[in-house]
Amino acid sequence: MTTIHRETAETQIGVSLELYGNGERSIATGIGFFDHMLEAFGKHGLLNLEVRCQGDTHIDDHHSVEDTGIVIGEALRKEIFPIQNIERYGEATVVMDEAAVNTALDLSNRPYLHFDLPVEGKIGTFDTELVEEFFRALCFNAGITAHIVCLRGKNRHHIVEAAFKSFAVALRRAVAKNGRAGIPSTKGVL
Repeated sequence: MTTIHRETAETQIGVSLELYGNGERSIATGIGFFDHMLEAFGKHGLLNLEVRCQGDTHIDDHHSVEDTGIVIGEALRKEIFPIQNIERYGEATVVMDEAAVNTALDLSNRPYLHFDLPVEGKIGTFDTELVEEFFRALCFNAGITAHIVCLRGKNRHHIVEAAFKSFAVALRRAVAKNGRAGIPSTKGVL
């Protein structure tokens, strides 16, 4: 279990994360839709995840969402690295009604994000552009290469929720134990 606290002039965030958990979650960011997405992330990734965030949401949700991504990413980095005896790569397609989103991950220690979701606008009061901000912050702080691509879909809620779930399942598959893998790199280090 890794616990990280981060305080700035804009947010105060605490995250506890256990990579090989059973999906227990306790989420409170003050942003209802984001809480719903983090609940799905923890459940489908089988992560034990606690998130507490107090942010300047009277301005907007940007700082809270991005900074939460930073802190979850930092916690994931501590839980994942140094890599040994795991699969390293993970991929999942999750469908929600008409929507299908695919995520492919490499726990490469080389952060990169390819994000292709057609979700401009709002879901309730939540700015959908923050979904990309969250995943970028998470990937760059965790050292993950991720490609998140909407294969089809119209409903923004379904597309975004499928993205969080597909990322979680791909992560669960990437960290699956494999005693034969050693350090899963021809370089001998990640």
